[in-house]
Formats: sequence, C-alpha cells, structure tokens
Amino acid sequence: MFLFLQSYYKYVPVAILLGSIIDLFLGDPMWLVHPVQIIGKLISLLESKLLPQDHAGHSRPFLKGMLLWIVVVLATAISSLAVLFISFAISPYLLLAVMVIMSWQCIAARSLVVAAMKVYKALSLEDIDLARKEVSMIVGRDTEALDEKGIARAAVETVAENTNDGVICPLFFLMLGGPVLAFVYKAVSTMDSMIGYKNDKYIFFGRFAAKADDVFAFIPARLSAVLMILATGVMQIIHGTLVFFKIAGDSRPESENVYSMKDAAKIFIRDRFNHASPNSAQCESVCAGALGLRLAGPTSYFGKIHDKPYIGDAKREIDKEDIRRSCVLMYGSVILMMALYAFLYFLIK
Repeated sequence: MFLFLQSYYKYVPVAILLGSIIDLFLGDPMWLVHPVQIIGKLISLLESKLLPQDHAGHSRPFLKGMLLWIVVVLATAISSLAVLFISFAISPYLLLAVMVIMSWQCIAARSLVVAAMKVYKALSLEDIDLARKEVSMIVGRDTEALDEKGIARAAVETVAENTNDGVICPLFFLMLGGPVLAFVYKAVSTMDSMIGYKNDKYIFFGRFAAKADDVFAFIPARLSAVLMILATGVMQIIHGTLVFFKIAGDSRPESENVYSMKDAAKIFIRDRFNHASPNSAQCESVCAGALGLRLAGPTSYFGKIHDKPYIGDAKREIDKEDIRRSCVLMYGSVILMMALYAFLYFLIK
C-alpha cells in the first residue's frame, strides 16, 4: 500500500497535465460512458429505495438523504481507489494511464465551451428557436420565452458559474488529493444537482447533499473568482495591446476594450452573495463586472418566476459576443490555476 500511495502522489502532476490536455482536445465524447452517469444511476437507485413517497416529516427524509450521501461518497471513493490499486498491481505505467483518464473525466472545460458556443453559433445564424433549444441543454430555467439577450445572458451565467463547478473545483481537488478526491467531489456535486432542490420533494431529503456541496465548493469558488479577476486583467492588457498595434485610432465599437479588472473586483466585492447559494455568485459577479453586464434577476423555473437579485451593473447591453468572452475568461482562469499549481509544486518540492 505504501508503494501504491507513493506512486499515486508522484503521478498526480503528470496526470493533471495530460488529463487537461486531453480535455482541451477531446472534451467529453458522447460515445464514452462517463463516471458521472454511473454515479447518477446509483443516486437514482438509492433515492427510489430511501425517499418516502409522501415526503412527509422532517427528520426521517433528512436522515435518509444523509445516508444516501454517505453511501454514494464511500462507494465512489472505494471503487475509484480499487481501480487504481488494481492498475498499480498490474503495472505502475497502467496506474499512470488510468490516473490520466480519470483526471480527464473530472474536468469539463472543453464540454462547457462546446455547449456554450453552440448557443453562440445559433444566435449568429439568427435562429432563435435553435438557440433556445441549445441553451435549454445547459440551464435549468424555462427557455421558451427567452429573446436573444435572455439567451445570451443565460449562457454567460452558466459559463461563469460552471467555471468553478465544472472546472476549477475539480482541478482543486485533483491537485489536493488526485483523482480519488476529485471523483468524490464529482459525486458530491452530482448529488447536489440531482436532489439538492428546495421543493416539496427534496427540501428535507436533499438538504444534506446541498449543504455538503456548499462546503466542498466554498474555498474553490473564491479561488475561482480571484483567478477570473486576474484573467480579466490579463485580457484587458492583451486587448489593449492588440488595439494599440493593430487598430489604434479606430473608432469602431468592437475596438473598445470591454474587459475591466477594476469593475470585476468591484462587482465581486459588492454582489458575490447575491444568490441563494454562498458559492454560485462568486464567479458570476466577477464575470458581470469584467464585461460590464447585469446578470441574474427574475427568472422562470417550471413556469414560476423566482425573484432573484441582480448581479452587476448594465454598463452596456449584453450580446452574443459575451458568450465567447465568458469562455475566454474561463480558459484564462484555468491557465492561471495550472500556473499557480506549478509554482506551488516546485516551491514545495
């Protein structure tokens, strides 16, 4: 076991690097069964056995929801650890290969960008029905009545929020404890997305899953926000440099620098808690400030309007290009996260 753990932690940096590169080029192929799908099936199975049909009472549904969470986390940790241990028993090189694959499957940067850019392309074609269909694949809100600006806003908000949930947070746990800990986080996140709702069915049964996800994502969400602020500053410099050398003096609107590190930090400090979740508005507030947009606000879910607070100031109208810009900020945050990890790794080593 000591030799296994020694090899495991030795391979973590290489697994993260190669896994990130694979994700950059391949994303999540549709033909490949993703571990999250397996985790989701386990959650559904346990829910069918544990959730009371009448959803009545307080303590019993809560305790059964806690039991589901414990079983799923333990099953995820033990099974992923077992796969890695068996791989090591066969060959250390096989262990490395499996760790690379598992690291790749924990990161969702490419799939997030691909999904968001499908919305962007539909809006570019002025196909509003297709744009509504594409954005409905990545958001939980009602999309049937959204106009072009509403669709773009929904896509930008999703990219901003999932910069942490789908990319930086998994990377954080990969760097902290390798693929096993990252898989545990994916299980925690999946449980929150499946049963962590405040409706009649899940208000007690899913409460532990929702709170556990808040705890797991607490530090990474704030780290993601700081990284996105820094990424905004980098993009502001890059954009300004390109304008100076290529289109200096051009009065066209597209030559204006829409990125603002100052506003990203300002709106983050002011609006980072303008959400029911303590983590969800962290990156969203940065993105709103960075691009000069007003996000969130009243939103329709299952035919019912939820009066959510606004995030950011409407310094300009949102447009489809902001979807692309939010993806740029996400990738910039990832690059800075990898650079920070490399710096700390070599500093400690």
